[in-house]
Amino acid sequence: MDFLTPLFLLVLQFIFISLIPKTSAQFQFLYSKCGNTGFYTPNSTYQSNLKTVLNSLSTTQVTNGYYNLTVGQKPDKVEAMVLCRGDVPVNTCRLCMRDSAANLPLFCPNQAQAFGYSDHCIIFYSNNATFHVVRDRPRWGLWNGNNVSDIIGFNNTLTALMKNLQNQASSENSELKSASGQTNLTGTNKTMYGLVQCSPDLSRHDCVVCVQDLFSFFPRWFVTPTFTAAGARVITPSCNLRYEIYSFYEEEIETLQSLQYSIGTIKVATDDFSDNNYLGEGGFGTVYKGKLPDHQEIAVKRLARNSVQGDLQFKNEILILAKLQHRNLVRLLGFCLEEDEMLLIYEFVTNKSLDNFLFDTMQGKSMPWETRYKIINGIARGLLYLHEDSRLRIIHRDLKAGNVLLDAEFNPKIADFGMARLFNIDQTQAAASRIVGTYGYMAPEYVLHGHVSMKSDVFSFGVLILEIVSGQRISSFQIGENPENLLTFAWKNWLEGKAWNLVDPTLSPAFSTEILRCIHIGLLCVQHNMADRPSMSLVELMLSSSSLSLQVPSQPAFFTRSHTPANATSQGNTSGQSTSRMFECSINEVSMTEIYPR
Repeated sequence: MDFLTPLFLLVLQFIFISLIPKTSAQFQFLYSKCGNTGFYTPNSTYQSNLKTVLNSLSTTQVTNGYYNLTVGQKPDKVEAMVLCRGDVPVNTCRLCMRDSAANLPLFCPNQAQAFGYSDHCIIFYSNNATFHVVRDRPRWGLWNGNNVSDIIGFNNTLTALMKNLQNQASSENSELKSASGQTNLTGTNKTMYGLVQCSPDLSRHDCVVCVQDLFSFFPRWFVTPTFTAAGARVITPSCNLRYEIYSFYEEEIETLQSLQYSIGTIKVATDDFSDNNYLGEGGFGTVYKGKLPDHQEIAVKRLARNSVQGDLQFKNEILILAKLQHRNLVRLLGFCLEEDEMLLIYEFVTNKSLDNFLFDTMQGKSMPWETRYKIINGIARGLLYLHEDSRLRIIHRDLKAGNVLLDAEFNPKIADFGMARLFNIDQTQAAASRIVGTYGYMAPEYVLHGHVSMKSDVFSFGVLILEIVSGQRISSFQIGENPENLLTFAWKNWLEGKAWNLVDPTLSPAFSTEILRCIHIGLLCVQHNMADRPSMSLVELMLSSSSLSLQVPSQPAFFTRSHTPANATSQGNTSGQSTSRMFECSINEVSMTEIYPR
């Protein structure tokens, strides 16, 4: 019977997996264990609390790979957590969380405690205390059956690597309490790779205790005087270890660690954030100019303290910009998380933001059409890279003049990725859990229904084209003494063959053909139906090829707002270096369910 019981459970587990649609089981459990803390009855308070917890795990937008939640009071209290592998991209982590929360109850029906482990994340819920304590059970291990040749040398290397990673993971500077690394195997041309991770709620001491406890089992399981596995992993709810002789992690941890600056370096660079180095401010912080010891000029965004939203944007911007390289995107040099500071360090862009020139009566005169057209093309190339050409698929969600920086040659650089969304490479649309951005630039399907897609950015780009042509903000557009709606005015005059009425009077008629073509492209981008809007690849083609015929646009979406709505929050101009003080109205915190394609 002792043999049949685990075999029966294995078969039962296989049946459960076969019943789950493949599209929702892409993160299948390598191991699952039901607890011994009892069962709950159907339709009980505990089941209701568990459903609340699992729904939250499925829909929450983690930004750092870890999420925990407690619902209810004893004896019906549920504590749950999901921890993604430290090197897993944030979007993969969210999908793993979603699938794990949906599947684990199938493996442990009506049981108050359950644990599941997949290649990308672990999930654990219980009716017992879970947080800030070492949970070393259940425990699961997997190893490579191949023996290594130099057992003594291999074991010595393994011990040294794991001790080093243990110290890194338990460090107070490691937010995820995760560390990965590699080392050469003595006398061979091979490399050993390792990863150590603790649940972030553990103290430094408890993390060390958990890791050392797991490593103490290595001699019993897969490290002996006569046999040492070429690779192995061991998993518990509170910590996990792994080593291999091949690279199994995505090295995002090392990438982020290489971007860290000390607070001392930044204080010296900015003269301790002196007023003389002040560049401007936005809804989530202040921007300062600085100079590093190698004389490189930088812009430092100092995010407001105690801002939950600022914290989310901080992490989002690092995770996204650290992986991107394009001449039309602002370059993130690094970040700093010390002394309660959240600092983002960018390359310094000489001419600040586009709105600083475009909407200033005097500065606007220094922007002839050749410069404006160059800016339009550069923004288009930057967006095309985000949507289609980078190894990620990214929706910016807050494209506006204040988030476009200009270098000394007026080359545009898209900035401020704090609100950006990561998409799967084959994903085209999702529903946002909250609406963020700036009124006027946001597509109607996003404002009304929270639908996010690449066409959302296309709409914003169309508004930006019309602003660049007219030299006026969408939020304060007027002709003479009469306030107008920019999109309405552009559409009406285009229909009547009077599109030139939209054009900034300082622009030369010598470029009328090119300018009018840009108005046409702008109107195509702001179509009410997102299916009618062109992709950025087509937009870039329309801009670069004057011989390409353009479709006739239909009536665009209209946004006419005379005041800030009650649920709107002033995000302000959060561009890296803008000195503009004209804060625009932005929406925030509209509750919606996050949807990912299956």
